[in-house]
Amino acid sequence: MDDASAALTVDARGVVTGWSEGARRLTGFAADEAVGRPVRDLLAGEPGSGETPPGRPPLPVGAVTVRHRDGHALTLRIAVCPLDGPGNGTAGYVITAAPAGARETSAGQVFEQSSLPISVCDTEHRLVRLNAAACEALGGSEETLLGRFFLDAAGLSEHTRSIDRTMRTVAETGRPMRDETYSRAAAGPDPHAWDVEMWPLRDTTGRVIGTALAGLDSTEQHRARRRLALIDEATTALGTTLDAVRTAEELVALLVPEFADFAAVDLLDWVLDAEAPPPRDDPDIVMRRVAHASAGPDAPATVVPLGRTDAYPPYSPPARALREGRAVLARAGEPGFDHWMAEREPQSLRTAAARASRIHAELAVPLLARGTTLGVAVALRSLRPEKFAEDDAVLAEEIAGRAAVSVDNARRFARERATALTLQNSLLPKVRPGQAAVEIAHRYLPTASAAGIGGDWFDVIPLSGTRVALVVGDVVGHGIPSTATMGRLCTAVRTLADVDLPPEELLTHLDDLVTHLTADDRDDIPELGATCLYAVYDPVSRLLTVAAAGHPAPALLLPDGTCRLVPLNAGPPLGVGGMPFEATELKLPEGCVVAFYTDGLVAGRGRDVDHATEELCRALTVPRESLDALCDVVLKHVLPEEPGDDVALLLARTRALGAGQVAARDVARDPEEVAAVRKWALDLLSAWDLDDISFVTELVVSELVTNAVRYGEPPIRLRLIRDRTLICEVTDASSTSPHLRRAHAFDEGGRGLLLVAQLTQRWGSRQADGGKTIWAEQALPRR
Repeated sequence: MDDASAALTVDARGVVTGWSEGARRLTGFAADEAVGRPVRDLLAGEPGSGETPPGRPPLPVGAVTVRHRDGHALTLRIAVCPLDGPGNGTAGYVITAAPAGARETSAGQVFEQSSLPISVCDTEHRLVRLNAAACEALGGSEETLLGRFFLDAAGLSEHTRSIDRTMRTVAETGRPMRDETYSRAAAGPDPHAWDVEMWPLRDTTGRVIGTALAGLDSTEQHRARRRLALIDEATTALGTTLDAVRTAEELVALLVPEFADFAAVDLLDWVLDAEAPPPRDDPDIVMRRVAHASAGPDAPATVVPLGRTDAYPPYSPPARALREGRAVLARAGEPGFDHWMAEREPQSLRTAAARASRIHAELAVPLLARGTTLGVAVALRSLRPEKFAEDDAVLAEEIAGRAAVSVDNARRFARERATALTLQNSLLPKVRPGQAAVEIAHRYLPTASAAGIGGDWFDVIPLSGTRVALVVGDVVGHGIPSTATMGRLCTAVRTLADVDLPPEELLTHLDDLVTHLTADDRDDIPELGATCLYAVYDPVSRLLTVAAAGHPAPALLLPDGTCRLVPLNAGPPLGVGGMPFEATELKLPEGCVVAFYTDGLVAGRGRDVDHATEELCRALTVPRESLDALCDVVLKHVLPEEPGDDVALLLARTRALGAGQVAARDVARDPEEVAAVRKWALDLLSAWDLDDISFVTELVVSELVTNAVRYGEPPIRLRLIRDRTLICEVTDASSTSPHLRRAHAFDEGGRGLLLVAQLTQRWGSRQADGGKTIWAEQALPRR
């Protein structure tokens, strides 16, 4: 045990107050045998020397001979350290001892040579002992720091107050504690992070007489945690919307003030839907400022307003970052940086009074995504003294990369949305006043959600006999594929409507088409479905015939102001197949308003469809001068604030043709009846003041009636309708339709329909439950 080391404490009189286990092993005296005795009693050759006079060290420094408990003499190497007391007095001494042959390192030397800042405070938080590292951290010498309160020596700040509060807790509870702090070291301008360990110091009675502190510089670990936290925050903070400008704003909000005192994002024009990017060999790279943020009034301010272009010369850090495809660091004192800042700084910063807040570091990072350069992010520092380091560049590249992917996603979404919207607008009908059956007003609102443009559509198709077809449909899904499918269905509906099929038969053919499309596009479109509503209104009979395939029923506003849904037996959506469709017929008074719409108007997440439909009916009853104004009322009262789907709305106010515009006559199946029919038609044209077209009308009536008498089945009926055109219709009970053919030179027949086709604007036939109708239209004379 001769190589053991010992530590003990004595008071100002030299009486032992503390005795370590090492002292027991070294001298053989237990603590209860040594504490309370004068320390000089332990010396060999000076028995009974008693207490030490005030102000005098209790033992000489250096080699001394002490008496072991078993009686033999022991030479020890002694070090004595005084403890400051109140005023300029000495409260006691700390004595360390080791055998003379042991290594020279003592406990005091370990304390002094420790690389960790270690300090000792009394119960009033006054510094009573510091090592060299602690003096360096506090920015003073031991002579100037001893006796000062910890807060006075360390400086008042949130972090030092936290340490002071923790020391108070340690002194009150007697439990060691830890505190983490982040502050600037007195030896330099850069902030440091510290892990501070604090533990109580006790006397022999167990009473706490002070607090010891040891600090571990954890700056690198702290910065690493901050970088990881910033990257983690970037994961959730960037790209919350598919909007490039919004993503840029999120990026600068993330960087300021946590990472920089000022940050800005500039994007190339083509990213913001400009026509083309600037040439790569342009010496001045022109960007558009879309976002910037500053840490406060003393931080740098932008010299480029939002939305304005900014030209970067080739030597500037942003231009270098774009050219080299990597982060570029620039610091004050570098010729290129100083020249660049002299050009960029406002004139007010060039005065001597503002030099302290000048920009001293810049970090420019290109926004790269999927091999494409989209823009550049710039970070500046002026308030915080530390410059950007390589680790900062790596961090900025990581965050900028995430932001660039979000910007690129927004750019791709905007481009696809614009393409789908352009395609959809080109496919939607251009409703013209080409029919007299209904007055039309419509609205189409593409969704702004991330799902993209949907496949909603509507159409107004003039039919023969002044009738009109009103169509509204919705394709499942969003984006260009749904828009393209919508175009297919819209074209198919127009083609089938030209054949004049009844609504339920038209939907059956459309259902077959969707089934075939699903089978043909199985690899590209895993699921294809659509809803459709097809209605035909006849202004002569005032009949509305409606059939639906999985589509919401239209709302009907009657002239008396009441509104209700049209009762429908809606079939399944298109593409299901195997189920029949049923039509509903309603005879409407003139002036009714029928509202056709897609489910985006009344359906949505968290919405009650029945309640939304009731709101639609109430909105339709609001008096308005025009259908256009009524469309706006419906959208205002029914449409949710943020629709999750496209909305198509089609309002149709019904008209009726009066008795003075329609005339009909039954025709007997007798060839001699044709002459009487011609005379009846000519008299009618004269009454309608249409003598200018009587010759052509006489030929058309004669040909159509003669064909019906020869080849048709009774009953035969002739009807003339005067609207925007003159329409001649002949109906018979035969289901055989005529075919236009070119007669040969010696044929006796076959020229009638060819003559009708050449003399009229258009002609055709349509099937009905009781036979067929052959019709022809001719233009009215200009007045």
